[in-house]
Amino acid sequence: MDSSNQALSFSSNFLFVPGTSHERFLKALNSGADGVIIDLEDAVSPEEKDTARKAVRTAWPTFSQAQKDRLVIRINSPGSTFYAADLILAQELNVVCILIPKSESADQINGAALILPNTAIIPMIESALGLANLQEIANANQVLRLALGNLDLQADLGMVCDRQETELQTARFQLVVASRLVQIAAPIDGVTTSTDDIERITEDAERAKRMGFGGKLCIHPKQVAIVKSAFMPSTEEISWAQRVIAADKLSNGGAVKLDGRMIDRPVVLLAQKTLAIANKP
Repeated sequence: MDSSNQALSFSSNFLFVPGTSHERFLKALNSGADGVIIDLEDAVSPEEKDTARKAVRTAWPTFSQAQKDRLVIRINSPGSTFYAADLILAQELNVVCILIPKSESADQINGAALILPNTAIIPMIESALGLANLQEIANANQVLRLALGNLDLQADLGMVCDRQETELQTARFQLVVASRLVQIAAPIDGVTTSTDDIERITEDAERAKRMGFGGKLCIHPKQVAIVKSAFMPSTEEISWAQRVIAADKLSNGGAVKLDGRMIDRPVVLLAQKTLAIANKP
């Protein structure tokens, strides 16, 4: 995994920006978001798909490499009339990472990987078929991490969810387990539609973290800081992780007890992940 992909693996927040809004690309990059998703799919009408691709193509040379490393392109879904042109654009620009919406099979992901051998892929799970084939999708070529399309999944399953989206808890659990089984980065949770309800955004982000998600999709810059704060390890968590690493070093990797708890490999790996997220030694 190169350094740019590694950064996106640890990103806790991804901000969507419409592909037609080229004047907002830089604003999104400067919003404090870890990753920025230029959206060629839902945010762009069919009549404006070409306009959006042209906007991205024109803006791309103006970005620094560090900015390109934080950019993800959400292309249109496999099978759509816009899919091939989006893949060609990603190939032309040597995009670091793409998000494939409505991912439903490993063949779709592997096909994109053949065209884009140097590009990381984030499959977005938004349908019953995507859930049914989740394990093979997670294990497909160049998959960096999974993302949940919570709104489309509700629609596909005919659900009417409560405020906490309790009805989607099983689906969220499946994404976390599938990611762990194939040892890719923790998945990215779906969006919160409210942009002003701080309590709601915070609750959704904290729930995602508790469930084992590593990040969350944002639809407005106002959500970014709230999500980032929710996923950032607390002072207590950082202190615990540092003590775990220190105890592990003293034991030369052997089993050791800390605060009455046995420290083994999974605990050490969790501590390492906590410090990596917090960007602490």
